[in-house]
Amino acid sequence: MSDKKPKVYTDLLGKTNRIVEGTEITGHIISQADFRLDGHLIGNFTTPGKIVIGPAGSIKGDVSCKNADIEGKIDGVLKVEEILNVKSKASITGEVTCGKLSVQPGADFSASCVMKPSAKK
Repeated sequence: MSDKKPKVYTDLLGKTNRIVEGTEITGHIISQADFRLDGHLIGNFTTPGKIVIGPAGSIKGDVSCKNADIEGKIDGVLKVEEILNVKSKASITGEVTCGKLSVQPGADFSASCVMKPSAKK
């Protein structure tokens, strides 16, 4: 038997999971590390870290994360604890809740948005 303990989130900082362009996933993703999505996800995504959706990436489902940089498409409920960066080629449809919001000119932001600054612990 192995005495290895599961890695805590702080051990995963700086490590990023990646789904490359041309990959399509149907189902839910839960990741303890940061994540970059250049493929397509039909389902929900959850991470206590950051998600980056590249220009070819898309999610049809709910997303919950700490920070997000969006260049691709999201259709669903997006909950970002801290900072949501919406790049100029991004398209977001649905409901958004975030702490801080940055939207570049040219982005398609067709979502209802509520900004809730995170409480200091």
